[in-house]
Amino acid sequence: MTLYEKTFENNPTPYQIKNLSKHYGKFKALDEVTFTLPWGKIVGLIGKNGAGKSTLMRCMLGFLQHEGEVWLDGIIQKHGDHEIFNQVAFIPDVSGLDDRLTVKQSWDYVRALNPHFNVERGERLFARSNLPLNKKVGKLSKGMKTKLYLLMTLSLDVRYLILDEPTLGLDIAFRKEFFNTILGEFFDEERTIFISTHQVEEVEDILQEIIFIDEGKIILNEDVEQLKERLHVVSLPADRRAELEVFRPKVIDTALGFVSAVLDSSVQIQGAIYSRPKLADIFMEYVGGSNETV
Repeated sequence: MTLYEKTFENNPTPYQIKNLSKHYGKFKALDEVTFTLPWGKIVGLIGKNGAGKSTLMRCMLGFLQHEGEVWLDGIIQKHGDHEIFNQVAFIPDVSGLDDRLTVKQSWDYVRALNPHFNVERGERLFARSNLPLNKKVGKLSKGMKTKLYLLMTLSLDVRYLILDEPTLGLDIAFRKEFFNTILGEFFDEERTIFISTHQVEEVEDILQEIIFIDEGKIILNEDVEQLKERLHVVSLPADRRAELEVFRPKVIDTALGFVSAVLDSSVQIQGAIYSRPKLADIFMEYVGGSNETV
């Protein structure tokens, strides 16, 4: 049995966040955040702008000093400890590529620098990527830069992939290709993806667990299917709005002569129409109104 297999057998939940808090002066960006990233899952992180999503991810990676603990493989991860990247890869919303290098030089640099670089996988990915190897990074479009960053990251043998708004500013074709590549080349039953995105609708069908964060606190952490089973969207003609208000939902939507709200699946109202909720609907019910939500 390899060390990797022993770790998996003896420590099935190795990436743990315990009572994590982060202050910027008097402002508390994270407040006693606790959760575990399970093996072999795609986990979504949803929150309003300023809710603490990026701060949380950067604390998890050791980029920011914080209170509380981040555990990986039974070891507390310290601020600035680069050993975490033996197990974790990170794709932020803005890549750290050097515009002066060509695509090939960038690939060669990462390969030489990182002992966990899988050359065979990397060559296969780049061979079918249609990236211009001799073109300087600074001359690439945002989409091509993101693809380069993604392929170099997916060439690393790690167990966790953390994504912070990775497709921000990309067109729909690049976004689709991005997620298809990740699912095809990285994800399996022993690897986990943790993703924060504003385009929740395009990842909804692949998410297995969801975390809602608001004002630095975890509001919900649940299996997506179980969450959607215990809630439903109840729709009534607009003149029956009061029948929804009885249940005090945070949000009641109005459209095309109907009102609707996310309620517990045990709620049954005569003549109502019932439908399966979207994650954005559930988020609004748990967290409430906008300041550029999800």
